[in-house]
Amino acid sequence: MTPHDTLRVPLRWLDGDAPDTIDGVTWGAPLPRGLVRSLDDVRLREVDGDVVPAQFWPLATWPDGSVKWVGCALGATDHPGHYEIVTATEPAPSSPVEVSVARTDDAIVVSTGGLRVEFSEPGGPDSSSLLRSIRRGGEIVAENIRLVSLLQSHIPEDGGSAPRAHFASHVQTVDVEQAGPVRAVIRVEGIHRAEAGDREWLPFTVRFVILAGAESVRVVHTFLWDGDADSDFLAGLGVRADVPLRAEPHDRHIRLAGSDGGFFSEAVRGLTGLRRDPGADVRSAQIAGRATPPLEQWDATVSTRLRWIPTWGDITLTQLSADGFSIRKRTAPGHAWIDAGAGTRADGYVAVSDPAGGFGIGVRSFWQSHPGQLDVRGMDGATATLTAWLHAPEASPMDMRFYHDGLGQDGYASQLDALEITYEDYEPGFGDAHGIARTHELTLFALEATPAIESVARAVEHLQRPPLLQPTPEHLHAVGVFGDWSPVNRTTPMQKEIEDSNDFLLSFYLGQIDQRRWYGFWNYGDVMHAYDLDRHVWRYDVGGYAWDNSELSPDLWLWYSYLRSGRADVFRLAEAMTRHTGEVDVYHSGRWKGLGSRHNVQHWGCSAKQLRISSPIYRRFLHYLTADERIGDLLEELRDSDERFLDTDPTRKVREDAATYRPDRHALAVGLGTDWGALAATWLADWERTGNTRSRDRLLGTMADIAALPHGFLTGEALYDLESGRFDTTRDRVSVSHLSAVFGLVEVCSELISLVDVPGFADAWEDYCRLFLASPEEQERAVGAPLSGIHLEQAHSRLTAYAAARSGDPELAARAWREFEGVGEWLVHRRDFTLRRVEGPATLRPVDEVPSVSTNDAAQYGLALIQNLALIGDVLPEERP
Repeated sequence: MTPHDTLRVPLRWLDGDAPDTIDGVTWGAPLPRGLVRSLDDVRLREVDGDVVPAQFWPLATWPDGSVKWVGCALGATDHPGHYEIVTATEPAPSSPVEVSVARTDDAIVVSTGGLRVEFSEPGGPDSSSLLRSIRRGGEIVAENIRLVSLLQSHIPEDGGSAPRAHFASHVQTVDVEQAGPVRAVIRVEGIHRAEAGDREWLPFTVRFVILAGAESVRVVHTFLWDGDADSDFLAGLGVRADVPLRAEPHDRHIRLAGSDGGFFSEAVRGLTGLRRDPGADVRSAQIAGRATPPLEQWDATVSTRLRWIPTWGDITLTQLSADGFSIRKRTAPGHAWIDAGAGTRADGYVAVSDPAGGFGIGVRSFWQSHPGQLDVRGMDGATATLTAWLHAPEASPMDMRFYHDGLGQDGYASQLDALEITYEDYEPGFGDAHGIARTHELTLFALEATPAIESVARAVEHLQRPPLLQPTPEHLHAVGVFGDWSPVNRTTPMQKEIEDSNDFLLSFYLGQIDQRRWYGFWNYGDVMHAYDLDRHVWRYDVGGYAWDNSELSPDLWLWYSYLRSGRADVFRLAEAMTRHTGEVDVYHSGRWKGLGSRHNVQHWGCSAKQLRISSPIYRRFLHYLTADERIGDLLEELRDSDERFLDTDPTRKVREDAATYRPDRHALAVGLGTDWGALAATWLADWERTGNTRSRDRLLGTMADIAALPHGFLTGEALYDLESGRFDTTRDRVSVSHLSAVFGLVEVCSELISLVDVPGFADAWEDYCRLFLASPEEQERAVGAPLSGIHLEQAHSRLTAYAAARSGDPELAARAWREFEGVGEWLVHRRDFTLRRVEGPATLRPVDEVPSVSTNDAAQYGLALIQNLALIGDVLPEERP
């Protein structure tokens, strides 16, 4: 660090070593509080080297207005190294290649190095195109890139086929979100419109991210499900492009990524395996994807008979499950398909090319998000059509209907009784998917010619495991973001034993995802809630025990485990979970916009539509660590989610004052646990990201109001004035729930207390933490009666730990470790976990199981471990309490 540096943010590559090459990278990093108010002097520098061209922009600010999180972008380079963010007075170097964005009369044009990407302005004759064209070296390699979908009106009960209506994208807006010099982002919004008729559905947002010097374009595609589950069955959803072809069929090539790094690589007209040999030079050129020698250099027994060799115009790869793909091809429509290959898990890449150029599409998490399909049509003509299907037409149409008929649960009494047996919170009409979303990440590859297999393999590896720069765990901790946590520490035998137990659970869940095949279009990224030891399966078909939907915060467990360890496998699981839970488990439009669905057999099936599932506390990590704009959308769209208390009371079925309570804009009942915790996370994210004073005032005002309540957080519920954004502070009652503090309340309170000084708030939180697991006698002395509803004791040991750390009370610290050790359902140490292998006729395939494990236990155990170590790790017993 040079003398004029005042900032140093060490960075690391997520997967360890620097990659051989990158097509650019975007990430986020936190800056120390109060240090940087302008990004003018922020630089990216190679460690022990020179400053390199980069782009910076603010993601969030500290309460004092200084930059808290910064977004960073580095362009494409063949020699990526190790980097750090610094402040320096030396000017930032000019990049030899920069991104530029220009507007013409009818287009937005992005230029970068050898690429020219054109977006049509809305309202023109090509309004179906997301991208008008992509050029490389002046040649068009792809054009008319659009979305397509297929709609069925019913699913025949006999399994037969049904007519399908064809839809294509209709672009409504095109906005420039970033314009270089290193990174450009173009946001395209629209809707799918029927090719015949006036039906419109499936609103979409697609972002195109283009980095300086890159040969590819990153695409983030999101669509909203707005169909009628009884009559709308999505039979296909994909991205389609037209690819000009200029060479002879024997110099046109197809590349399909298979499994385990393998590729299906063939020419449209094959020259190998024939009865006559064209010559070794001809064969080797075709196999390598190079232009074959002129015909006069071929053996005449082949060159004079080319017309008799079939051209294969169409090819399809289908991945209909997580365990198998197949490849078929045919010469032309009206002729039979033949089997061409098969494997297990395709990597979701297809490309068509010739010596003059080509185009490829890659779908990240392709097999994990099955059913997927890759189609190429017309490879024997002047223009091929390439379609990457996100939902395969050859799969069964998407069925969004609720999975049972209600079983006679017509009123709250029967619904609550049914809850006692299946743990499912049912209510007629609430198991509706209308308004949920799904996001896919894709890459568009502009090819100069048919690439060598080695370069395609590297591109596919980066497609599925994108190179990513990250701040180190030590820097993240030193800056003080995300509340109470500390890096992994195995200094003492007890610390090692506790850390090993957390690693055991992380590894178990990582393994369960694959063993149990927790994959699929709507499922990938989620885990199951609870286990059935009799059937040796997770309870996938038992009401509220099935998909977890963030129940008891596995998202937080994974993210904090990543922050402290830097593990790439944990990051990618947390990333997939954030994508899933933020999109599929949350409503983005319609009746429940801003709310999420509690755990259920179907992700949208539960009638408990609550803020505790949609809370930004689960999403902020990915946004800040990657600068991902789509996650930013999810944070911003919750800004007014407090409005939902007017129409959807989360406690309507169990409210003691149900006979008299009526939602009112000036007196809405808001729980001080899961409800306020989610609102506080919403307002905090909005304030620090956008500077919105409404969110700031509601956050700080309600914090002051909680402090002013006679019993603070122990009040349980307060009346909220939607117009003023404040609580009525006169409510005098005591009520607690075992769920209040296990959906992000602990984390957001910890962070808020470190960020802002609201008189009395920290004391109110400390009182709650100290009393929750206190003896009945101490509780009675404090509030007049013992507290009821105390469960999940091990998870709540972190409350005691917080009170111990803030007060400096060693007796409280010792009590916290006793609570953590085994008052709850589990013991803490790895030797108490028994991994059992189940195989044979009892299961479909060999699987591992751990008796008594559920997602709640694992997540809350892990969070208690992390926060206890951070708060009172210095008084950790040398041996078991």
